[in-house]
Amino acid sequence: MVTDSIDEKLPGAILDRHDFRGDQTIVVDRGRLLEVVDFIFRDGFQQLMDVTAVDGYQRTPRFDVVYHFLNLTSQERLRLKVRVEEHESVPSLVSRFKSANWSEREVWDMFGIPFEGHPDHRRLLMWEDFPGFPLRKDFPLDGGDAFCNQDIGASYAPDARSLNA
Repeated sequence: MVTDSIDEKLPGAILDRHDFRGDQTIVVDRGRLLEVVDFIFRDGFQQLMDVTAVDGYQRTPRFDVVYHFLNLTSQERLRLKVRVEEHESVPSLVSRFKSANWSEREVWDMFGIPFEGHPDHRRLLMWEDFPGFPLRKDFPLDGGDAFCNQDIGASYAPDARSLNA
């Protein structure tokens, strides 16, 4: 397994691990992310499928940045997580995987997690001066922005709308 190889060659890089139904998950120290990614690339995990995040809200550290890799030869999957606090950045993988470009921009746009060294750190889905990050668990359910609600007749609050209206 690749996780055993990482332990052997990069001791201390993996902070936690588990596997479920054959999919391996490792939690990696943020400072060693690029080192681990280079290692697993050489081990065959040469396709970055996705980059996303999870907001743990009241947990410390608050966020998990989650990477999904595929080994094209063995068809193994590897989920790699990096835990970060609210104002910490994560090294960008764009220089290693071009597919990381849009996914990292989406994570920045939706969660507010910056990627250090990203070549195009603009919002992807929201407009540039949008206040906040919509996928954070503390983001207001009504959008939290008067600009979003100025031309509508009903609130986004569930109890203010009627399906029959």
